Amino acid sequence: MARISADEQELPGFGDVALGELGPTGRPLREFPVPSELSSHGPARVIALCNQKGGVGKTTSSINLGAALAEYGRRVLAVDFDPQGALSAGLGVQTHDVLTIYDLLLSSAHEPSEAIQHTATPGLDVIPANIDLSAAEVHLVNEVAREQALARVLRKVSADYDVVLIDCQPSLGILTVNALTASHGVLIPLECEYFALRGVALLIETIDKVRERLNPALELDGILATMYDARTLHSREVLERVVDAFSDDVLETVITRTVKFPDATVAATPITQFAPEHQAADAYRQLARELVFRGAVA
Repeated sequence: MARISADEQELPGFGDVALGELGPTGRPLREFPVPSELSSHGPARVIALCNQKGGVGKTTSSINLGAALAEYGRRVLAVDFDPQGALSAGLGVQTHDVLTIYDLLLSSAHEPSEAIQHTATPGLDVIPANIDLSAAEVHLVNEVAREQALARVLRKVSADYDVVLIDCQPSLGILTVNALTASHGVLIPLECEYFALRGVALLIETIDKVRERLNPALELDGILATMYDARTLHSREVLERVVDAFSDDVLETVITRTVKFPDATVAATPITQFAPEHQAADAYRQLARELVFRGAVA
């Protein structure tokens, strides 16, 4: 994998550790195989990227995992399910004067295909969101089967994609419950920081409740350590505690801090295209391969 020159002062990641050596999670690093091409597409496996704490890398991971999967020939639909619309902005798609996920949730007058926008990344499409989505919780309160609203939308486009990634808002409200009810799996981006660690137990409890009451098929696809800084004892200790607590549910791929992520966001381009040789791009490709290897993605 690509290495980063010393003058860039980047942090160590998969590009700096020989495969077979112990990685940040304390397990030997391994190179997951490149996924084979698909002979056909759909129905999609729906994955919610969820964490009630903000700033842990949900949107960054949704964008870059989607782009990496698209590189491997998967058809990916990213659903912006956060009123801030960060995923839409990060992929450079229009969010105003267009149909959004809010319109699809509250009205059956439009088909989901009318709201889907193509991105500059081949194979990666988006259903955008904007601030209107913040009103959805109020409107859904009185709806019949309100937790199923997103599932009803996604069923209509599932056959056209291999993967649907839902970028959830940082809360455990009705929108997040909708995302979990509509999903087959949950990916939890977890910043390697103490306060982020504290909330994981509550999130797992919410996932268990949704599985018990609304979606028996819901699985935990993995916990993704993000914003890892190997130079700090704090980061290393938090990751060690996460691995001790959740064992194999913690993905081997670890996303390290780098200035390339905000740069790519400003450019409204996935890191895999903005800096394709950078270790951060390699890490998200590694994540895509790991999820395919684990069976979370076809």
